[in-house]
Amino acid sequence: MAQAMRPDPGHSLFATDGKPHPLQDTLMAVTLALGVLSFVTGFFDNLHLLASWTGLIGILTGAYGQFISATTRERFLLVIGLGAAGVGFYLGMAHGGLFGGVIS
Repeated sequence: MAQAMRPDPGHSLFATDGKPHPLQDTLMAVTLALGVLSFVTGFFDNLHLLASWTGLIGILTGAYGQFISATTRERFLLVIGLGAAGVGFYLGMAHGGLFGGVIS
């Protein structure tokens, strides 16, 4: 019985369906970049504006990316970006918030 061998992507964490997903991949990359930026700047008191705003935007893009994601790879990396953006957002909020020092 001859059968065609097909790779089984179901066993890989980074499985893909073989189709391009440009919007989802862009949202994933933006969420990761904003998450890393927010996480790193969240540890500095004087960068609270950058940390809180990039964290907030990263959370929003990551949430929308999760909503429309199609593969496990996208969801996995979006969750990492969302976590980093969330931590950076909360650190930025703790150090002064979205408008701390700008609006009196």
